[in-house]
Amino acid sequence: MQRCRIADKVRSGCCTGAGKMDLLLGAARGARSRVNGWLMRERLVLYSCTMCLLYVILLAAWASTFDRAGAVHVAKPGADFSVFWAASHVMLHGAPWQVYDHLAFARVEQTLFSGFPGGDFLPWLYPPTFLLIVTPLALLPFVLAYAVFIGVSVFAFVAGTLRVSGLAQSVGSTRVGALLLAACPCVFVAATFGQNSLLTAALVVLAVRWMERDPVRAGICIGLLIVKPQMALLFPLVLIAARAWRVLAVAAGSAALLAAVSVLVCGTQTLPLFMANASMARDLILEHGEHFWFASPATFAALRLDGVPVAPAYLAQGCVAAVAALAAWKVWSSTRDIGLRASILVVATLLANPYVWHYELAWLGIALACMTATGLRRGWLRGEQALLALAWLLPLYEYFNRWAKLPQIGPIVLLLVLLAILRRARTEAGAN
Repeated sequence: MQRCRIADKVRSGCCTGAGKMDLLLGAARGARSRVNGWLMRERLVLYSCTMCLLYVILLAAWASTFDRAGAVHVAKPGADFSVFWAASHVMLHGAPWQVYDHLAFARVEQTLFSGFPGGDFLPWLYPPTFLLIVTPLALLPFVLAYAVFIGVSVFAFVAGTLRVSGLAQSVGSTRVGALLLAACPCVFVAATFGQNSLLTAALVVLAVRWMERDPVRAGICIGLLIVKPQMALLFPLVLIAARAWRVLAVAAGSAALLAAVSVLVCGTQTLPLFMANASMARDLILEHGEHFWFASPATFAALRLDGVPVAPAYLAQGCVAAVAALAAWKVWSSTRDIGLRASILVVATLLANPYVWHYELAWLGIALACMTATGLRRGWLRGEQALLALAWLLPLYEYFNRWAKLPQIGPIVLLLVLLAILRRARTEAGAN
C-alpha cells in the first residue's frame, strides 16, 4: 500500500527529482524493515484456543485442591472481589468507616467468608470513590455478584478494545477478534482475582475513542478513574499534549464531583482513614513486601528484589517514569491515531507507577491488541512479533512468579514494548 502511494506520487510528477529519490529510498527502507509474519490469523486463533484449554485445566486443578487436606493456603478465585463484596456489605448494613478499620473489617470478612485462606486478612486500600461504586454489589449473592462483575468487566474491555484497536477488521471477524482478546492471559489473571483493572482499562479505551467525537463522554470516563487515581497519572499530561482542553475540564469536573459525592455519602472521616491505609500499603507492601515485588512489573520492585535501598529505587523509578511520560507526550502531540495513542498511554502508565500488580497488566492488553492489528494490516517490523508474544505471556509470568521467585523481567518487557510503539509511530509517520 505504501509502495502504491509513493509510485502514484512519482508518476504524477508532484515531486522534484530529489524528492522522488527521497521517496524511493524511504520506500526501500520501509520494505527492508518489514519481515514475514508468523503471527497469522489462524495461528492467533490456535494459540487463543490452546490458552483457553489451559485455563480450564488450571481451574480444574485449582478446584481440586480445595478438598485436599492442607490446601487452606491456596487462594480461591475471586479473592480480591471478596474484599469489594465485603465492603459493599458494610456500606449496606454498617458504617463506611468500618471498611477502613482493620479489626472491624476483618470481623466482617471472617463472618461472610468463614475466614480467608490461611486466616489471612485482606484490607480495603481504595479511596471512598470506589467504596461508593461497589456499594450495590452485596445486593446479589457473592457467586452471582462475582460472575456479573467479571462478565461486565470482560465485555466492556473486549468491546472497547476492539473499537480502538481495529483488531476485528484486521482478522476479518468481530467474533475472532473478541476471542483473541478474551483469551489473553491478562484477562484471565484479572478475572481470577476479581479485580477492577479490566474496568479501568475499558475506561481508558473509551476515553481515547471518544476524545474528539464526544469530549464530554471522554472526560467522564477519565474522571471515573479517580476510583484508582494512580492509574490516571499521565492523563493530564497527554490531554495537554493533544490540546484537549474540553476533555481535561470535564475530567477534572467529573472527578471532583464523584469525590464530593463519595465524601458526602461515606463521611469525611473516611478520607484520613484512607490516607492512613495508603501509608501502610506503601510501607508494608510497596517498600518492604517481597511477595509483592515478585508479582509487580515495576522498576521499583525489580530493584528492591536486587537489594537496592528504597531511596535509589525511587530515584530510578522516577527516571523511568520521566522517560515514559516523554514518550507519551511525543506520540500524543504528533499523531491522532487512536491506536497509537492508546498503546503508548497504557504502557507508559504501567511504567510510571511504582505500585503495579500483575492484574494491572490488563492495560497492556490494549497495546498488544493495537500492535497486533497494525502488524496484520500493514506488515510486521523486525522483532515485533517475538516481543508481542513475550508481552502476551508476561501476566502469567508475573502471576506464577510469586511461587517461582524468578528474576523480575516485567519492567524490561514493558520498556521494550514502549520502544516498539515509538518505532511504529515513527514508521507510520514516515509512511504518510
